[in-house]
Amino acid sequence: MTMSLQPGIFIKSTHALDNTVFEAVTIFITEYNDAGAMGFVVNRLFDRSFNELEEFKQTCYFPMYEGGPVDHEHLYFLHRRPELIAAGSMVSMGVYLGGNLAQAVAGINSYTLSTKDVKILVGYCGWDKGELEVEIEEGSWVLASGEADDVFSMNE
Repeated sequence: MTMSLQPGIFIKSTHALDNTVFEAVTIFITEYNDAGAMGFVVNRLFDRSFNELEEFKQTCYFPMYEGGPVDHEHLYFLHRRPELIAAGSMVSMGVYLGGNLAQAVAGINSYTLSTKDVKILVGYCGWDKGELEVEIEEGSWVLASGEADDVFSMNE
């Protein structure tokens, strides 16, 4: 079976990206269409935790991840608990992007949700139409299969 670029696929950086922001990363692709691609680095911890952010200082400790170099002004999250977090968009394999952040925070604070259910990300990765394909062709990325568990279990 040949893998193809689509939501739910993983891409892994090759040695061609060593000494760059993308060295040794695994990205979960959440969107792939005629406009381009979007995804999140899922294996690199961010240098601050969720409760270190001023707005969320009353929450319990929860790690955040470096989602990518684009838009560090916003938080994003992936989850697999649509019964507890409304309004997320299903990506693939029962993994959802976004949704009701207040419900996610409440679940984290009540310990109903753990790092096996939710991954909070700072920033994202994005490519315009055709860019990611060129980078794959050049040997910067390889496609990799994975499961929903991989999104939530990968750490640097």
